[in-house]
Amino acid sequence: MTIFAMLTSKVTGTVDTPDIDDTTSFWRWDFAWEVLPEMLRSFIQVTLLVTVVGTLIAVVLGLAIAILIRVLPRPLAWFITWVANFIRMTPIVVQLLVVFYGFVWMEPMTIALLVYGVHYSTYMSEVYRAGIDSVPTGQWEATTALSMPATRVWSRVIIPQALRSTVPSLGNYAISMFKDTPFLIAISVMEMVTTALEIGGFTYRYIETITIAGLIFLVASYLTAVLVNRLEKRLAYKH
Repeated sequence: MTIFAMLTSKVTGTVDTPDIDDTTSFWRWDFAWEVLPEMLRSFIQVTLLVTVVGTLIAVVLGLAIAILIRVLPRPLAWFITWVANFIRMTPIVVQLLVVFYGFVWMEPMTIALLVYGVHYSTYMSEVYRAGIDSVPTGQWEATTALSMPATRVWSRVIIPQALRSTVPSLGNYAISMFKDTPFLIAISVMEMVTTALEIGGFTYRYIETITIAGLIFLVASYLTAVLVNRLEKRLAYKH
């Protein structure tokens, strides 16, 4: 019975019990190769998708939060800060469950993208805030002396300089989002770790599936770190 058939048999109720001999060896390469495509499918369609889209949302929204806190009147800035702190200090699994049961008309995958994006935007907003604060006072004074429009000040002067010091931290949060995707099991989204546990439950073999999941996480995190490092060097070179 193929791995795909095992997973789909849960819906039809025709689950085949594997032979006892399948569980006697510690590691089986043939089984590992058999489950690898299904693990990669779950990684690409769920884990990677949630991380990439969630990161894009967090990067943009986090920057918007940091700028709004800086430019808005103090009462509004305080309110946005309070909301961001509340979201940041609340466990992401709780947020998933609240949105899942509170907005029952939304698809679980849509909930995942929004919750992860908004949750991590609050962390990234703090990173942006620190980067903005690190811009020398003379740069702000120069833009004022030149009477530059606010949009030009932020897009051409402040944000480019702030990004040079924030890229490593932003990349670390993207990697953290990778490792937080197993929480999606709380809203019945079959990400990679959940798939590994499902296959293990059907076959009584967990070593291969969990190990493969860990290795995929390791490779994805390493490649992300390499890309972030190269982006950091490129921004530093432009400086």
